[in-house]
Parts: sequence; structure tokens; C-alpha cells
Amino acid sequence: QVKLVESGGGSVQAGGSLRLSCAASGYTYSSACMAWFRQAPGKEREGVAKINSGVLASYADSVKDRFTISQDNAKNTLYLQMNSLKPEDTAMYYCAADFKGTEWWLTLHWNYWGQGTQVTVSS
Repeated sequence: QVKLVESGGGSVQAGGSLRLSCAASGYTYSSACMAWFRQAPGKEREGVAKINSGVLASYADSVKDRFTISQDNAKNTLYLQMNSLKPEDTAMYYCAADFKGTEWWLTLHWNYWGQGTQVTVSS
């Protein structure tokens, strides 16, 4: 049974940093394609960053040069380092696994989801 557990969310002021973690179990992790999504109140869930085999990364334009996605295969953990945070980054952040499709930023192509961790950025 695949299980994804996010942690590391919290409240920070604009310009601050947070690092999110997603611990994966029951999943062939080492060659996995995994991603981070976020969902703000009243908005659809959107793709933030994706990583493939721990090397190839893609980012939403809104977070490029501020966020970094990475994997630690030894710990079966996915990370999202978020710097220069803005109030518009406030959302529930989710990790996703088991991608089957072409547009990684669409939720319908991902089969497994964590429960989410809240990030709140104040101005």
C-alpha cells in the first residue's frame, strides 16, 4: 500500500523560507517521478514542481528560481525547498506519485497523494 506523508509546513513572513518533506512508503521510489502540488482556498490544485529519477526537474513559472525540488533515495523522501516566499504561495501543499500521462501539472495524471501540509505566508 502506497503511503505519502508530508511535513514541514508552517507560518512565515514574506521573504522567508520553508522546506517541505514527503516520506514515501510502499512504492518503488528510486526511479520514481514525483511532484509537489498546491491548492489555495477557492482555487484548483496546481502543479508546483516535478522531479524524475532524482535529476530532471520542472517547475511552474510562478515558483522558478525560488523553489527547488529534490529526492533522497536512501530516505525515500521528497523535498521542496521554498525560498523568498510570497503571500500568494499560501496554500495546502501536497506530494504526488505514480505519474501516467504527459502534462505533469494536471492532477488527473497522478494516482497517489499525501494528506497535505499547510503553508501560510504573511505580508
